[in-house]
Amino acid sequence: MTEISLRSAERPWVGFLRRLRIFNFTGRSLVILAPALWLTIFFLIPLAVVFKISLSEAAIARPPYLPLLTVDPDGTVQLTLHLNNYLFLLSDSLYINSYLNSIKIALISTVIALLIAYPMAYAIARAPEKWRNILLMLVILPFWSSFLLRVYAWIGFLKGNGVINNVLMYLGIIHEPLVMLQTDFAVYVGIVYTYLPFMILPLYTTLVKLDQSLLEASADLGSRPWQTFLSVTLPLSMPGVIAGSLLVFIPSLGEYVIPALLGGPDTLMIGRVLWDEFFSNRDWPVASAVAIAMLLVVVVPIMFLQKAQSAVVEAK
Repeated sequence: MTEISLRSAERPWVGFLRRLRIFNFTGRSLVILAPALWLTIFFLIPLAVVFKISLSEAAIARPPYLPLLTVDPDGTVQLTLHLNNYLFLLSDSLYINSYLNSIKIALISTVIALLIAYPMAYAIARAPEKWRNILLMLVILPFWSSFLLRVYAWIGFLKGNGVINNVLMYLGIIHEPLVMLQTDFAVYVGIVYTYLPFMILPLYTTLVKLDQSLLEASADLGSRPWQTFLSVTLPLSMPGVIAGSLLVFIPSLGEYVIPALLGGPDTLMIGRVLWDEFFSNRDWPVASAVAIAMLLVVVVPIMFLQKAQSAVVEAK
């Protein structure tokens, strides 16, 4: 009786698997299906809509752009694509300067975050195992509070009568308040502070798996600690360096909140220009062209970094 009941209970599953096999569905396909649908619905389709708007023209209407497909009274369907929005980006120095300045700020912030995060990740990876989880929790602890509140908190630290200036003046190091708020320095501080955990965690994941016998072998062969670091530790940790750099560089490139709150009026970044085009100028086609161009600016370094990461993995 037990065998019969088990077999009957298995029959629906067997039939279901057979139907999946008929439709060429395998286990791997089912696993990939969910993220593929997610990316299609929430990334590819919105991206296609933005690209469509970038090929249109602005209009005083709702929505504030002209349709690409028009139907004449005689039934003729006409498709009109406008490349003027992209040509306008190349002709106006505002957009070129904003792209270049965004790349500069994102690149410098990524380098600073790497220089700060690498020693921290190395120290956590070499700490006793009972302390690692506590140290990692301290790294991700800022994520438990609002991102906007954390950026606002830096205003209290960096303003003229803020914490940093008051402490420095109390110690006699300075006699006048330093101008730190509404400068590029404040933007660097905000970006590095915000995205530092994204650099630490990939580095820690790579460094904690580092084989200690390789470091011991290097020391036995007469290498000094800095030589061991340059010849063994750093090359083996390059996948973590590349992954962390991508996680910091990409969001920093299109950052809007931090430059708006901590930067000055001359802090020109593409995220701020994009916001102004969408909501102040109401020029959706140009704003969409800015967004598509920014995506291309992001994709190109990603391709180079992925190629470098693949070369590192193959070299192993």
